[in-house]
Amino acid sequence: MITRLLTSALFAGAASGLIAALLQLWFVQPVLLHAELYESGALLHFGADSNIAAAQDVGGFDLVRDGLSIVFTMLIYSAYAMVMLAAMALAEERGAQISARTGLIWGLAGFVAVHFAPGFSLAPEVPGVAAADVVLRQIWWFATVGMAAVAMALIGFGKGWMAWAGAAALLLAPHVYGAPEPEVFTGPVPTEIGALFAARAFGVGMAAWALLGAFSGYFWSRQIGAPAPAPST
Repeated sequence: MITRLLTSALFAGAASGLIAALLQLWFVQPVLLHAELYESGALLHFGADSNIAAAQDVGGFDLVRDGLSIVFTMLIYSAYAMVMLAAMALAEERGAQISARTGLIWGLAGFVAVHFAPGFSLAPEVPGVAAADVVLRQIWWFATVGMAAVAMALIGFGKGWMAWAGAAALLLAPHVYGAPEPEVFTGPVPTEIGALFAARAFGVGMAAWALLGAFSGYFWSRQIGAPAPAPST
């Protein structure tokens, strides 16, 4: 079981992490570079009509920086896959069917728990914008992710309106309490860039988690279905 879990997690995490890293480099990183031009004041050098394409040209592709980013993203998604596959294994023992198709649903649930639920009140931020204390944001983020993960489990495996009501309460509670906010909202980055960054971060996150769930379900079902090795004589 442990070998199957690790093998499936490494394959699923490496595949989805590689795709996620490439999507981030193509869609998200240029927006970050554009925001950094405003933050540092370097945009004055390019003129007021500088756009994201110009920022991408300034940053270019750095083999060491971007290569390490790809490697670390693959490692992070491998860790996500281990957690997801451990939950899949427990669910399968209780009669749930695990496949690439059902794994896609697991991946979307993971996206809701890790990205969408905390991002609903604590949106992804570009450099140069005002932000609340990082420790308070981290505490709120972890609490929100934990409650959202439990809510997803109640929605998927709970029975009756009590489970679904509990899931709704867990999803709403962190936002009713409120995410940490800065005392003043300020910064040189235009709101259009911040909105584009948040939209692309959510889009890439949803695609990556959907692929992570599908790959996890696929490799897990292949591992479970593989014949056991014959005993040596």
